[in-house]
Amino acid sequence: MPTLPAGPDPSPRSEPHRARQAAESFGADPARYDRTRPRYPRALVERIINASPGPEVLDVGIGTGVSAEPFREAGCRVLGIEVDPRMAAFARSRGFAVDVARFEDWEPAARRFDAVIAGMTWHWIDPSAGAAKAAAVLRRAGHIAVFWNVQQPPVKMAAAFSEVYARVLPDTPFAAPPRHVSAAYDRILQTTTAGIRATEAFTEPEPWWVEWERPYTREQWLDQVPTFGGHSTFPDATLAELVRGLGAVIDAAGGAFTMRYTAVALTASLARRT
Repeated sequence: MPTLPAGPDPSPRSEPHRARQAAESFGADPARYDRTRPRYPRALVERIINASPGPEVLDVGIGTGVSAEPFREAGCRVLGIEVDPRMAAFARSRGFAVDVARFEDWEPAARRFDAVIAGMTWHWIDPSAGAAKAAAVLRRAGHIAVFWNVQQPPVKMAAAFSEVYARVLPDTPFAAPPRHVSAAYDRILQTTTAGIRATEAFTEPEPWWVEWERPYTREQWLDQVPTFGGHSTFPDATLAELVRGLGAVIDAAGGAFTMRYTAVALTASLARRT
């Protein structure tokens, strides 16, 4: 299942940045998060770096450092912003500089950056306030690049996963039938685009897509499930039942599978100072 539900949702969950409990739930087990979360394709990272005027990177929602790591490895200097002090502490243990704050409220203290990035995070940021803050902290011709890994399990497995969620968590958007990758993040991309446009400081936002894949054993996939958005807030018995159901689906598929991912990025460059 995707980290975020796909499909129409008239509830407050249709505005994820208002769901503070879910947004701040990822630090329940930062070691598991860091161990299990998929990384990002090198082609995407290189394209972002090549579009930026320099090496100073601000990672919004750095988490444990999953999104920042490939930028540091490429020679960038990364400062992280993280709302959850537990995640921030883990990232610091990996050598990252991190300020603990909501990005919308963060005080940059005259610091400026060549790129603002966010991996699997921007949907938790107010799209208008976040884009305005990004514009304010970027240097001339600075670049914003916010990106997500969109999961695409094998078709039959995706349907079976959805059936498990429908049985265990029927009142959540995770029980919705799977959608094609081109539609999975439509709402998020639309609100993000609108927020960037509203600043009148950026060039027209441009989507980038990079396909990649990763094999998973049953144990590897189930280890990741509790890190999905809001899953750590489910009652222990409910989460255990969910994990058992998903495990049965993987067992029926032979105990392993290959997950196809599409790294979806929305990017723009600072057109003028605001």
